[in-house]
Amino acid sequence: MKRAIVLLITLTMLFGLVGCGGEKSGTTEAVDYKIGVVTPTLSVSEDEFRGGQKVAEKYPGMIKHITLPENFSAEQETAISQITSLADDKDIKAIIICAGYSGILPAIQKVKEQRPEMIVITAPIWDDPDIMARYIDLCFDTDWLARGRTIPEKAHAMGANTFIHYSFPTHMAKELLANRRDMMKQTSAELGMTFVEVTTPDPQAGSGPTAMLQFLQEDIPRQITKYGPDTCIFGTNCPMQDIIIAKALELKFIMAEQCCPTPTQGFPAAMGLEIKPEDAGNFDIINAMIKEHAAEANMTGRLSTWPVPVGVFFPEFSVEVARQMIEGNITQPTIEQLEPLAKDVAGVSVTFNKMKPELDNYMLIIMESIIY
Repeated sequence: MKRAIVLLITLTMLFGLVGCGGEKSGTTEAVDYKIGVVTPTLSVSEDEFRGGQKVAEKYPGMIKHITLPENFSAEQETAISQITSLADDKDIKAIIICAGYSGILPAIQKVKEQRPEMIVITAPIWDDPDIMARYIDLCFDTDWLARGRTIPEKAHAMGANTFIHYSFPTHMAKELLANRRDMMKQTSAELGMTFVEVTTPDPQAGSGPTAMLQFLQEDIPRQITKYGPDTCIFGTNCPMQDIIIAKALELKFIMAEQCCPTPTQGFPAAMGLEIKPEDAGNFDIINAMIKEHAAEANMTGRLSTWPVPVGVFFPEFSVEVARQMIEGNITQPTIEQLEPLAKDVAGVSVTFNKMKPELDNYMLIIMESIIY
């Protein structure tokens, strides 16, 4: 009888420990597989790295998070070896690559040769889409071109009657950016907004970014004096955003979206936000801070972006998709299956569109905005 009681107590304690472990991992069921998540390092791309960290903390023991060499172009062979080594672990059933590099496709080809059943999701990598589609299970990216429509539409809804587009020659030589500019111009015309194109000094030539930034400092006030504060300003270059947002706070014009839509681009520097290290990936806190500063500057309703960076969103979302595929709940995901999963992760609606009608596994996204 004593031995039976001791055995019962021991089993109860063991079951209790297993239950606690399940709660800690963010999932109540035990799984017999792992998922590899590949990102750049923190210093190279903070958003993707933090996205990988976040999902590793959500599912401890399930996620194997590795980072690529900091100088990817110089150490491409090392990067390929790192990715292919994940296929050596038979417990790894899916590999998620959130890197934004080109040159990774050879690693995916090797993985698929070694493990044809391996689920591979890129979010994104920038190799040739048509070739990638033959090897990957899914690729996700931002719908950069469609933003040529959605940004002016949002600016108009926020009260803009003028849309100013700042860029420079080497950016406008890129087909995608030029096509997006053309779409912004067309959309502005359809909405009755005046479209103004301004060329800055080229940061990739001459004196570098300094001349471009100085030009913005001087030109933005001139444009607002001419067109008034019901003007939306958009810049195609990341370093522009600190100045654009700072000038928006000063001159009260509209900033509907940055070139890379995220709460961490431009807003912290322009607003002097002090984000604690433990809050660096907490976008509920960061968005609340931006909203408060916007209100203090009498800019409520005049500033907007996406509430979560895609670099943070994609790793977690891709893992959730991979889990559904590994567990047999989804075979080849459809837009109708992806959108609810995306909303669960992002907390807002995410719309998907095929990059090309014939590519069922290459999806582009637009995320619902937050207006501060």
